[in-house]
Amino acid sequence: ILQAVTRADVSNAGFPFGSTKTIGIAGCPVLALRVTYVGELGWELHLPIEYATTVYAVLMQAGAKHGLKNAGYRAIESLRLEKGYRAWGADIGPDHTPHEAGLGWAVKLKGNTPFKGREAAQAQADSGVKKMMACFTCDPDEVLLGRETIYRDGERVGWLTSGGFGYTVDKSIGYGYIRNPDGVTLDYIMEGSYELEVATERVPCTVHMAPLYDAKMERIKG
Repeated sequence: ILQAVTRADVSNAGFPFGSTKTIGIAGCPVLALRVTYVGELGWELHLPIEYATTVYAVLMQAGAKHGLKNAGYRAIESLRLEKGYRAWGADIGPDHTPHEAGLGWAVKLKGNTPFKGREAAQAQADSGVKKMMACFTCDPDEVLLGRETIYRDGERVGWLTSGGFGYTVDKSIGYGYIRNPDGVTLDYIMEGSYELEVATERVPCTVHMAPLYDAKMERIKG
């Protein structure tokens, strides 16, 4: 769809994942970012507001034969839950660190570049964490909204920071931090048996530490 409305090369070779460039659409300058928050190959398009309706109309026209439709934020929320993307203000915030949130891969500790919080990040990388983000799925009839209590082997260990439904995987999905004052590791998480308290009732759930959808990033990177 995007290639049909611009002269710029938006192929995988010409516009790889994680890159950005300014392209033209219907005579309008558009800053295109090859990133995604929904787990599919796509772009974020940033442009002056006076060009918004023109670019929107051109994209909708080009996408009509491909079934392009408008989608709201709840659709984005469902897709990002399946992909395992964290939401600022819910899953991550000032009270959480990258290593606790499963984002330690984004912290560059191998070099000598100084940055605020480096010492704390290095300490957690060396000694481990006392809470760690995990994904939970349960029967699609269960409605997860966030704040549901997490039980590990019958003991309360945390609560969901976000919840929703995954239409691709056909399961209710929640994310939350598993806590243990003696430390939390991947083995500790995977060795437990879990329940969620939903509307005062405990329901069985399955824990996951990898994205539920496209864990190898094949669709995003084309």
